[in-house]
Amino acid sequence: MGVAYQDYYQTLGIDRKANEKEIKAAYRKLARKWHPDLHSGKEKQAAEEEFKKINEAYEVLSDPEKRAKYDQLGSNWRNGEDFGTPPDMEGFRFYSNSEAGMGDFSEFFETLFGGAGFGRAKGTANRTGPIKGQNIETELQISLEEAYHGAEKSLQFTTRDLCPVCGGSGHNRNSFCGRCNGIGEVQAIKSLSVKIPAGVHEGSRIRLKGQGAESGYGGPKGDLYMIIRLKPHPVFAVNKADLENELVLRPEQAVLGDQVQVKTLDGTVTMKVPPGIHTGKRLRLKGKGLSYKGTRGDQYVRISIDIPGNITEEEERLYRELAVLSRGVKV
Repeated sequence: MGVAYQDYYQTLGIDRKANEKEIKAAYRKLARKWHPDLHSGKEKQAAEEEFKKINEAYEVLSDPEKRAKYDQLGSNWRNGEDFGTPPDMEGFRFYSNSEAGMGDFSEFFETLFGGAGFGRAKGTANRTGPIKGQNIETELQISLEEAYHGAEKSLQFTTRDLCPVCGGSGHNRNSFCGRCNGIGEVQAIKSLSVKIPAGVHEGSRIRLKGQGAESGYGGPKGDLYMIIRLKPHPVFAVNKADLENELVLRPEQAVLGDQVQVKTLDGTVTMKVPPGIHTGKRLRLKGKGLSYKGTRGDQYVRISIDIPGNITEEEERLYRELAVLSRGVKV
């Protein structure tokens, strides 16, 4: 009697043409979801069974030799038919799980692979060359002044390093590594001191070569990409390369015009306010904005006219006289 066919692609929820990266990503996601330590009671037993299936599927599909042999089964997988001894393996002795040191793999795995060996080391030996570690992205919040002038910042981020116990293989002797739960990687927190160049803006990507994840295949580390996020500023609003801030004027300044001091990222400058300006009007300070895609933005000063809350008797008298002159109002 044949043994039940195991659809490893279905177990990991991936297409049969999935590449190595997709297989690994699917395994990590499911391994975290079904790890027995994350469940209790009756759910723990079900999680253990699911975890075994996931590990078995990954053991086969992540190994080029095992995957090739598995894919040679042909059309039987489509019908979920029972599976007997492959013709090319007739006469071979098939080992039990305990004999082969494979742990709790299914009878289907036993029948197909027997004592062919446990682990992915054999498969990885057939690679054409070193593979670079994965790149990592992280966000870094900085102030507007730091973006404008540049700065040196301390950055802390989470990455994944090769497991120190299994060296990234996912196995420890004849079993899945308990330190990394068979994933081959462990979470690590790293700290770096990084230089932020002057002129970065919201969404800028800064590459730090070799500061990404380690490679499990003898290749160089991946890169770290920092995505710049600007903190809200108490004075300036940012619109790509342009800045905008509010300037509060007294009524007489708005009517008569004035020379006023305005704050910019380069320091305080003197700006001329023309007579008769209205609330909401914007005055431009050319070239006082941020750098963005090779151009320098401007700073826009938005006018707001403030009515004094407390005035002297003399000021009130003058306002009344002004009302008479401007509107012919009797006071």
